[in-house]
Amino acid sequence: MDMGTSALSKKPWWTLPQNFHAPMVFHMEEDQEELIFGHGDTYLRCIEVHSHTLIQLESWFTATGQTRVTVVGPHRARQWLLHMFCCVGSQDSYHHAR
Repeated sequence: MDMGTSALSKKPWWTLPQNFHAPMVFHMEEDQEELIFGHGDTYLRCIEVHSHTLIQLESWFTATGQTRVTVVGPHRARQWLLHMFCCVGSQDSYHHAR
């Protein structure tokens, strides 16, 4: 099943209200944000298109320079993105290889 359409309705994911009811919200370090999304969030739109999600990044003025990340989209797509973010942010080379 394509993460961008519902198997039952074949409608684009952004037209289905259930994809917006429970946004995934978490924080990531500023350096991890740049690693994933690129300098100035260059890759943000590309990641959204390929993951079938909408991602909002909000810089928080904290001592550690964290960014609040809000993701909406199909549940499976949000879970895949969270896993990818964790793997990219991991210092464990095994996760990077996956």
